[in-house]
Amino acid sequence: MNNKIHPCIWCNHNAASIAGFYVSVFPDAKIVTENPVVAMISIGGQNIMLLNGGDEFRPTPALSLMFLSTSEEEIESIYNKLLEGGISLMPLGEYPFSTKYGWINDKYGVSWQLYTGKAEDIIQRVVPTLMFTGYNNGKAREAADFYMNIFPNSKLQGMLEYTGAEEETAGHIMHGEFMIDNYLIGIMDSSLDHKFNFTEGISLVVNCKDQQEIDAYWSQLIAGVGTESMCGWLKDKYGISWQILPENIGELVQTKKGGEALMKMGKIIITDLERANS
Repeated sequence: MNNKIHPCIWCNHNAASIAGFYVSVFPDAKIVTENPVVAMISIGGQNIMLLNGGDEFRPTPALSLMFLSTSEEEIESIYNKLLEGGISLMPLGEYPFSTKYGWINDKYGVSWQLYTGKAEDIIQRVVPTLMFTGYNNGKAREAADFYMNIFPNSKLQGMLEYTGAEEETAGHIMHGEFMIDNYLIGIMDSSLDHKFNFTEGISLVVNCKDQQEIDAYWSQLIAGVGTESMCGWLKDKYGISWQILPENIGELVQTKKGGEALMKMGKIIITDLERANS
């Protein structure tokens, strides 16, 4: 299972509680690592990072996590557990695209789409899904091309366009899927007045093998009107947050000096972190 790329949920110092909750909700889920800063869980072999960042950022449905299953009973069980303290965005039921589907914000504000499909159509159990709304509406196809041109082993899986009969713009993307470095991501456009967009509440992490890879992803993802943040974070031109990290980031910041050096960085420089630890 490819865990080079995975989602990260920003938590208000409650990553351990959220990790325990998700492990109790989802099948084949476990806690991989846990420390005061990060809890890493695995669902169906796919990693999701939970980061204790504070109360600064909140997830929004602009970046939801779609969970796929062949079992209607499994989807119904997960939906009911996530609904406790949560909010239903699309009620659990039968839809033209799925025999059992629901969309929900759980009690931690994380947005989940729960989808029943055929086994041959399920490439990943958890698929980060990007909704392009507001100033981004209509840019889903463009964004997919942007990301596929950056990452290796990328390809388009499929695009379903609006016809215009759905009170949406014909040609905009109803739902699409594409691979970046063998990792599946969903996309969709929406012209509804959602009053939310992408935030740091859910970001996408890219684990890099060396400085060359960090430099390449950083420069390409920030191109245009992207913005640099701290500690390996950036926002691309669509406002989606990425963390471009060395794959051994845990080792590099395990000392106080390493952590202090990281806090002074935008793009991560591996040799500077190594020097801080020496």
